[in-house]
Amino acid sequence: MLRLFRVLLAVLSLAVAASALTISGARADWPDRPLRLIVPFGAGSSSDTIARVVAAKMGDRLGQQIAVENRVGGSTVIGTQEVARAAPDGYTLGLANTTSHVVSAALNPHLPFDPLHDFIPIGMIGSSPFMLVSSPHVPATTLRQFVDLAKAKPGALSYASAGTGTLAHLAGELFKHQANIDIVHVPYHGTEQSLLDLMEGRIDLSVSTIPPTLPQIKQGTVRALAVMSDKRSSMLPDVPTVAEAGTPGCEAALWTAIVVPAGVPAAIVDRLSKTLIAVVNDPEVQHTLTAQGVDPLPGPPDVVTATIRAGIPKWRSVATNANIVQAQ
Repeated sequence: MLRLFRVLLAVLSLAVAASALTISGARADWPDRPLRLIVPFGAGSSSDTIARVVAAKMGDRLGQQIAVENRVGGSTVIGTQEVARAAPDGYTLGLANTTSHVVSAALNPHLPFDPLHDFIPIGMIGSSPFMLVSSPHVPATTLRQFVDLAKAKPGALSYASAGTGTLAHLAGELFKHQANIDIVHVPYHGTEQSLLDLMEGRIDLSVSTIPPTLPQIKQGTVRALAVMSDKRSSMLPDVPTVAEAGTPGCEAALWTAIVVPAGVPAAIVDRLSKTLIAVVNDPEVQHTLTAQGVDPLPGPPDVVTATIRAGIPKWRSVATNANIVQAQ
C-alpha cells in the first residue's frame, strides 16, 4: 500500500511539473501568433486611426501582427463586451476610452460588463480635450461674455453635441451647471451638419473635440472660446482654458487607452504595458496623435484604473443633474 501511494505521488508530481512547464513555456513563447485589437468604433474614425497606428507599432515590437477589428454598436457596448468575454491569454486587446469605460457606466446601471473588474488596463495612450466653440453671429467674443449673454437671455441660446448621451452632451451639461446658465441642447449625428449650422448661426455654441472644428477656427468662420482642460492645447495655444476664461470645474476630455480581459497573466500584461509606453513615446506616433487632436500621455496601467474610477461618479452626477437617463 505504501509503495502504491509513493507511485501515485510520483505520478502526480510529474503531472504538476509537466503542467507548470507547459504554462511557463506558453508564457515564454508569447506571442507565438497574431493578436487582435478590438475597436468599438467605426473604421475611419479618430479612435480607429489611433488604434491602427498603435497596433502597427506594437506589433513591430512584439514580433507579431496586431489586427484591428471594428465592432460597432450599442454605444460601444458590443465591442467592449467582446473584449471582456475574450479568452484571457493575451491575444485579445481592446481600445478603451471615456465613452466605453466611463460614460457607458455612468448612464447604464445594467451593463453586461464591469469597466473596472472585467478588464486589466495596459496603459494610457493620450487625451483629447473638448472645446467650446461659438458661432460668429453670437455677439460675444469671450466665454465670459457668452455666459453673461446666456444669463441675460435664459433659454434663448443653444449648444450642439454629437448626440444625446454622448460625452459631448455631458460636457455641455457640465458647462451649463458650472456657469449656472440655461442654454438648449441640440443633438446631432456627428459634427458636419452641426458645424454648418454653427457657422450660419442656426446654433450658438458647439461642444466637440478640436480636430472637427480646427480648420474653421483658423479660418475665422467659428470662434474658439475655451478648451475644456486644465492646460492649453498645443494645437491652439492662444485659446484659454475654461478656468482661465472664467468657468473652472468644467474640464472634459476623451482619453484613450488599451485594455485586456481580466485574468491575463501578469507577465504578459507587464510586457504589453512596457511595449505600449515605448510606442506612445515614439516621435512618429506622437506626431500622428497630435494631428488627431490627442495629447500623448504614455502611462502605466494604474493611471487608467484611477481615471476610470474617478470618471464614473463625475459623469453619473452630471447625467443625474441633467436628467440624462441612457445613451441613444
